[in-house]
Amino acid sequence: MRQISWQVRFGISLVVISAILYLIHYGIFRDAYHLEIYGLGDIAFLPLEVLLVTLIIDQIITNQEKRVLLQKLNMVIGTFFSDVGTQLLKSISEFDPNIDRIRNALIITNQWSDQDFVSSSARLKKYEYTVELTEHDPLALDLLEGLSTFLAVKKDSLTRLLENPTLLEHESFTDLLWAVTHVAEELAYREDLRHLPGSDYDHLANDIKRAYSLLILEWLKYMEHLMAKYPYLFSLALRTNPFDPTARPEIT
Repeated sequence: MRQISWQVRFGISLVVISAILYLIHYGIFRDAYHLEIYGLGDIAFLPLEVLLVTLIIDQIITNQEKRVLLQKLNMVIGTFFSDVGTQLLKSISEFDPNIDRIRNALIITNQWSDQDFVSSSARLKKYEYTVELTEHDPLALDLLEGLSTFLAVKKDSLTRLLENPTLLEHESFTDLLWAVTHVAEELAYREDLRHLPGSDYDHLANDIKRAYSLLILEWLKYMEHLMAKYPYLFSLALRTNPFDPTARPEIT
């Protein structure tokens, strides 16, 4: 026989206690009329109590939990871009020969409005991301080795981020972490990045391009969040913008 859950036992106990109290009341006052009136009144008010508890109060609690969760998510995302994402964007964007076509959509200023972020996001979603990587381009191979070294150093950081249960609520950022982690693993398995078949360079370019497109869009959302909530962090993010060749951390 299946065990009765504690909720059922608790509910039965409350009903029994209520019945005992009603009997005690009747035993003392011998007034069934008032018991019927107040009992019916309590039952009539029960649907309103259910409404208040299940719809209104529960919604307030749910909204508060969502705000706390969103704050934790933004902290995780901020940690990623501070430790990995910003430098990674700078490195990967150097593979893109057409980066100047979207650079002005990525050089954010203090004067940007919500509409500026919306317009920039729409433009970046339409952009055809390109990663040029061939065995005949020494500069690209230098960049590839640098990217491999950087991701190898940040492997533990990426693993800890993926283990964070908070990210279950943020699908797009989780996709980004998996894409970046995949690039790191692909590069780590190759012993000599300077002597690979052309088809393998194409494969790596596609993996990098996937991470590149996700990175840019998440970075833009992160910058919008900083501008709205944390002006002092936004100031530093502007001065370390990976897409602004004139950006300097020093304030002049």
